[in-house]
Amino acid sequence: METYERKNFIKIFYLSDFVKCPSNVETSKEVIFKMTKRFNTIDGETLMTMPLKPINFIIENLLSEGLHILAGSPKVGKSWLALWLSVAVAKGEDVWGNKVKKGATLYLCFEDSQIRIQNRLFDITDEATDTVNFCTENAMLGGELEERIVNFIKEHSDTVLIIIDTLQMIRNTSKDNNYANDYSDLTILKKLADKYGIAILLIHHLRKEYDKDPFNRISGTTGIQGAVDSSFILVEETRGSGVATLSCVGRDIDYREIKLKRGEDNIWQVVSDSLENHDLLADDIVILLSDFMKDKEYHKSTPTELAEELSKNRDDKISSKTLTKRILQNTLELEERCIAVVIRKSNGKRLIEIFRNRDDRVDKMSTP
Repeated sequence: METYERKNFIKIFYLSDFVKCPSNVETSKEVIFKMTKRFNTIDGETLMTMPLKPINFIIENLLSEGLHILAGSPKVGKSWLALWLSVAVAKGEDVWGNKVKKGATLYLCFEDSQIRIQNRLFDITDEATDTVNFCTENAMLGGELEERIVNFIKEHSDTVLIIIDTLQMIRNTSKDNNYANDYSDLTILKKLADKYGIAILLIHHLRKEYDKDPFNRISGTTGIQGAVDSSFILVEETRGSGVATLSCVGRDIDYREIKLKRGEDNIWQVVSDSLENHDLLADDIVILLSDFMKDKEYHKSTPTELAEELSKNRDDKISSKTLTKRILQNTLELEERCIAVVIRKSNGKRLIEIFRNRDDRVDKMSTP
């Protein structure tokens, strides 16, 4: 039997013979290059001028594509909130003034029965659409759960949101809940969410011990927070008060604290929001530039100059960085309105060129 060393010697010998042939020199260089492991990199300048798709939000500024966790004390109203979110998204109704991406939703309510869900539905809505789906039959992570989720998505191609209530119900209790296991388990769901472009929201519990940082109260190790894209903590001011604070933090959202009050219909309504001035939204930039260019064929300026122009009739000021980012991430939407944008550098300065139609862009870009 050949040893490992002999096998590799034979491979090197054959490759060296291949290189000795002059006609194969260029080809051999390509072979060697392909055999070399390299990072697929992109430089900062290119990245900052590259049009990219914006973040896929299921609930604008709150819940993006990916894996998320909503944690709270027992009986605080997490499940009521989860149920309302699943119905609102399925019906295309705004969530606390934030637009939603309408689509099919799946609420895996593993701690409840159908009669309990039915009673709650009658409380929160007059009519539940057939695009909101429920399942009370439990399935375990690392077993049938992933397969069932994939099959549901295949059968409901417009799926945008899956809620799992609760995380503990789908985990193997025989495993140690250490950092590695917490992170590994949740990564399975994270990969599913990313692959299919949906949001998966896990309902979870808090520790009883008080901590001034509410996110430190999430039951389990920090591997849970490390694996998710966003964390939401629902803490009631006093037990049974119906007034709570939803603390939000994530990779794609700003930190915010939303004070909520639960109404007689058990729907949580906003009392106040720490994020008073929302960032420039995707829809805003399309509308702003469309209005700005309605009587212009061509405009050229720096991002700062354009931000000042667009901020003239607004209460809040638009930052040049936010403006550039929103333009790059909404180029397709702008082109649908016959507006083309080119961002480039000239004499060390970043410039934004805006063309009211594609023909104008071609003519202008051909001019030195």
